[in-house]
Amino acid sequence: MASFCTKCGAAVSPDAPFCTACGAPTGAAAIQPGAPPASNYTYAAAPAAPVAPPSSGGGSALKIILIIVGVFVALGIIAVSIFAFTVWRVSRAIHVDGNGDNMSVHTPGGTVSASTAKTYSAEELGTDIYPGAQTGDGSMKVDLPGVKMVTGIYLTTDSKDQVVDFYKAKLGSGASVMDTSETTMITLGRGQQDSVMVTVTQNPSQDNGKTKIAIVHTKKS
Repeated sequence: MASFCTKCGAAVSPDAPFCTACGAPTGAAAIQPGAPPASNYTYAAAPAAPVAPPSSGGGSALKIILIIVGVFVALGIIAVSIFAFTVWRVSRAIHVDGNGDNMSVHTPGGTVSASTAKTYSAEELGTDIYPGAQTGDGSMKVDLPGVKMVTGIYLTTDSKDQVVDFYKAKLGSGASVMDTSETTMITLGRGQQDSVMVTVTQNPSQDNGKTKIAIVHTKKS
């Protein structure tokens, strides 16, 4: 393969010691056709990729959780305080008089009275008390703004039918009657403001087999 002179570029024989064109010695490395000149480049190493700093997402999430917990705790303290204040206000406003047999509860809205031996008048009950009946447990009087209610409980040895016939006659034909084997309810409405309901019950296993009479008189103002 032919070589070329490194000085003038003329073609020279590979065995010729000198260039025939310019006389330059051919001992220097000849340039091969099409070969790029040698270069002494030094390639620097690629810089190392930067290391990302540790993520702080976990710390932020923890802070958010602590804030939420703190808000709930604060709301709980506020709710407990409001409840305690309400109970204190109610306890200051409500007064209880009497004992277990006769008790009255006075509230800002009115009075509730309960008695195991209270006997109300026929006017308070809205109808007559059954003749010979004894006062039973559960009598109560409620006096609140806009409504008054009196409940009288009585017991008699007479049969349920005898008691029902008595109150049907007292309340008249305008009364409505609901009857079952053990209980009969007789209700009379006197307009929109006044009503009387008499419940007559006879159960051999209760009240020593006596007939129980419950009279509820409600008046609205």
